[in-house]
Amino acid sequence: MSQPEKFLYSHLGELARLLGNGARIEILEHLAGGELSVDMLSGLTGMSTASTSQHLQNLRKGNFVTSRRDGKHIIYRLADGPVRSVIASLRCFAEYHSEAIRSIAADYQNASERLEPVGRDELLSRLESGAVTLLDVRPEDEFGDGHLPGALNIPLKELEARLAELPKDKEIVAYCRGAHCILSVEAVEYLRRKGYKIRRFDAGYPEWVAAGLETEA
Repeated sequence: MSQPEKFLYSHLGELARLLGNGARIEILEHLAGGELSVDMLSGLTGMSTASTSQHLQNLRKGNFVTSRRDGKHIIYRLADGPVRSVIASLRCFAEYHSEAIRSIAADYQNASERLEPVGRDELLSRLESGAVTLLDVRPEDEFGDGHLPGALNIPLKELEARLAELPKDKEIVAYCRGAHCILSVEAVEYLRRKGYKIRRFDAGYPEWVAAGLETEA
């Protein structure tokens, strides 16, 4: 084997090592929704700030994330390049080889289908005609970093207290962090029990951004 080939495989192995931790994959999933500080990521993952920071340092070594300073805070985001594709490929590989993972994915898919998911083209058409209210159920800080145009932000934990802000005479479409994010599923199930006409966007903010569609911040 030539030296260039050895270097290539060594580098690929190092990238796999730096990525090889479930907590780091979870962090990348959260960052797919937009920029987040270390403290925000710590709260989302349930890890200590120190552990979160250590995982981020490893991800930065592999060029999976990049950062900037905002006052006293370090803000992280996904690095340029096909990072989302790497995450998606890992998920597909896991589903292919693991019956348990396939079962989890199937259960999620079945739950999603029961909620009559709305595709991107249909959502764009209905937004253009003003036929739906778009509901973003992510935390306020994520919404502030970027969201779909015209979306109303009511985080999942605040839904019960803010029901009056939602129309009962107009269909609602809820979305969150991505195709596998459970926040919008829970929101749709809850609001349907309350008598609202609501469906779920079959993707999320990261996929919207990846498609090059207009966003607001």
